Amino acid sequence: MFDKNYILDEANKRCEGTLVSTLGIVFTDVGEHFLEAKMEVTPAHHQPAGVLHGGATAALAETVGSSAAAIFSKKENQMLRGIELSINHVRGISEGFVFAKAIPIHMGRTMQLWKISIIDENQRDISFAKLTTLTIDK
Repeated sequence: MFDKNYILDEANKRCEGTLVSTLGIVFTDVGEHFLEAKMEVTPAHHQPAGVLHGGATAALAETVGSSAAAIFSKKENQMLRGIELSINHVRGISEGFVFAKAIPIHMGRTMQLWKISIIDENQRDISFAKLTTLTIDK
């Protein structure tokens, strides 16, 4: 059993003063096999065309996937690094919130594969991402 509030508090504290907090990404839920976060879409997150920038969406996906890998790996004296991120954007959004959920596809000893789904407040698909993480010795 794990302490959900402790995990979320620690994950959010760890991101203070980083790109994660600059983008306004906040971890909102964690379960035995998932991690979720949200990000408000504001003009500061837009590309020149006035919709959410794909780079901001990619940062949200990598943040949630990498953080999930760190939370669920539970490996002493090792650290995780994202080594590949691929993302497909299926719908633009110019305001409101987007929500990202990372779930493991494969949890190997040294390599992990994560599926990250990003939706809007109306449960519409915005983007899908795949993140590969690598466990290395500290």
